Formats: sequence, C-alpha cells, structure tokens
Amino acid sequence: MDQVIEKVLKNLEKRKIKAKYFETKEDARNIILEEVKSNMTVGIGGSMTVKEMKLHEDLIKSGNTIYWHWLVEPAQMSDVRKKASIADVYLTSTNALTEDGELINIDGVGNRVASMFYGPKKVIVVCGVNKICSDLISGIDRIKAQACTKNATRLNRRTPCAATGQCNDCQSPDRMCNVTTIISGKPEEVDLNVYIVGEELGF
Repeated sequence: MDQVIEKVLKNLEKRKIKAKYFETKEDARNIILEEVKSNMTVGIGGSMTVKEMKLHEDLIKSGNTIYWHWLVEPAQMSDVRKKASIADVYLTSTNALTEDGELINIDGVGNRVASMFYGPKKVIVVCGVNKICSDLISGIDRIKAQACTKNATRLNRRTPCAATGQCNDCQSPDRMCNVTTIISGKPEEVDLNVYIVGEELGF
C-alpha cells in the first residue's frame, strides 16, 4: 500500500468514515458478499464500478432483493430508485475521493448522491485508485473531464461533452451535472464505508 492510499485511509477515519483497502476487486467483492446477508435488501446507485465487479449478479444468486434502476424498464425507474434509497445496504461508487478523505459526486437525478448520506442503513462506496485526487478542485476537474463526459456518451445524451469529450458547463435539456455533493464527514444516520481497491474501476 503506497503513502497516498495510507493518507486517504487515515483521513477517512479522522472523518469518522469507515475505510478499508483491498488489492483487487475480487478481494473487495468477497468481503462485501460476506457482509451483505441474504435476507438484506440492497439498493444500487448508478455505478460502472459495481457493474464491472458484477456484484449485482452475485447478490441476486445469493437471494437478495435488489433495487437497481439499471435493471428495470424506464417506467419503473423512479419507483426502484425510491426503494433503493431505503434499502438495508446501498452499494455505489464515488466520482472522486480526495487525499483529505472527502467524497465528491455530481449527479443528474440526485438519487445516488442522496442515498449516500441519508436513507439506507449501511452504505458501501467502492472506489478504484484512479478516482483518488489531491484536493477538491482536482476532484471536480476529474469528474467533469472523465466521469461526466463518458457517462454522457454511454447514455447517448445530447450534450456538448458527449460530442467533444470536454465539459462546456452547458444548459442542455440533457444536462446531467445537476447536483454536486461533498461528503466531508460521516452522515449522522448512516453507517458509511469506503472500500478502496488497488485497481482502476469505473470512471
């Protein structure tokens, strides 16, 4: 484990946010599957990291009830997002994690970021080392340059960033950068856990 990761872990703990480090996504997945019992409901926020780890597939096999709007038809998405927000466990990632231990996220609907700090009993945020940034400014820059543009392209959004690969701070009807949050400490009513993985995951 290098010095940057050690610094992030210590600063998360200072902020009363539980933190663990795993060398591989397989190690992280195994621990998560141990922690999430088969009788627990699981909400999932829009996350390429969770998808890449195939956590939802393993949890479905374990008999968990999964609420993830990516798995349902458009007409059901709103209802599923609401159910996910009050699940026993909420799984997601973060768009950026600063060396000081702050989680930065930019959302379109807002369900993912809201559920990270209010609603579920336990939140597990899985974060690849590619999302660690030096500070808040570099974190926001990273999100706009990488996460937002790639998500816009993935979702076929008609935004300037989907066409150019660069943020233009647009006011497009398809704009996704609508809600920006910074988690600077443990939310009072949520058991917040950040699991850092020594691999590149998501974007």
